[in-house]
Amino acid sequence: MTLTLRDFRPSDAKAVADLRRAVLPHLIFTPQGIAWHVANAAPAQRLRLFVAVLDGRVVGSVTCGLVHDSSVTGQAVATPCVHPGHRRTGIGGALLSATEEHLTAVGAERVFAWANDTAAADAFAVRHGYRRTRPARFLRLGLADAALPPPGELPPGVRLHTGADFGADPYPLFRADAEVTADEPGDVAGDAMTYEDWLRHTWEHPDNDLHLTSVVTVDSEIAAFSLATTDGAGRYSSAMTGTRRAFRGRGLARLAKTDSLRRARDAGCTEAFTGNDAANTPMLTINRSLGYRTCATEWRCVRELPRG
Repeated sequence: MTLTLRDFRPSDAKAVADLRRAVLPHLIFTPQGIAWHVANAAPAQRLRLFVAVLDGRVVGSVTCGLVHDSSVTGQAVATPCVHPGHRRTGIGGALLSATEEHLTAVGAERVFAWANDTAAADAFAVRHGYRRTRPARFLRLGLADAALPPPGELPPGVRLHTGADFGADPYPLFRADAEVTADEPGDVAGDAMTYEDWLRHTWEHPDNDLHLTSVVTVDSEIAAFSLATTDGAGRYSSAMTGTRRAFRGRGLARLAKTDSLRRARDAGCTEAFTGNDAANTPMLTINRSLGYRTCATEWRCVRELPRG
């Protein structure tokens, strides 16, 4: 058997999507989304996607790059993904070595990665110099049987829209997303997002469904939203749900998410997924009240890269 590590090719997209779905069933992956992500990465990310090919089959992958939309420099992200049937054979370590070599060369000082909450994943992380920092919860909701609250009457001045309604001018939605993202708990602050990057990586991403995305306005100003992604096979995910600072505490994030879930169910989606930092109590509370239940836990891990 011959193992080869190389850069991603567009023809690998389906194989990489299949691999990631097998390893991370609580996340949304599509061939078009993976190919688009690589092709449209911002130059400042210095992004690379490595694949591990064993006898012509993709058995591992890792996407790595600099965090270019944060005010903190020197940060990078990378998470190796190895098919369950090929673990403990050195593939994960080989992917990680290639990743760290690339990231060191482009100026990264520390690498953040995700690891499943298992003894084996933790041992792998420790063995390669990574330490756990904080957990994240992933939750699932069966939409066919979900007891979603009825629409009800909207408060005065409050209106519901889809993301597609902002096609002529998405900038207000960008401003809302940037504000919410900057306040999201986590190790890596996303507080330097630009409109151009947002258009490329969020608004135009092929996995995002603007017709299932719900936006709440109060007196015509965007107050809250829930961004939807789908895989075209019945699986839906809330990529980001949040409320702008001036409108928090009024139940608007719940309103947006509930509306988006109803749209998803009406469109034929059967499973809904979402993920939250374990410290994000307000969003976890909303999700659990809607019937979501934890289906996976991951840990953010970090390693300081040696300086030459």
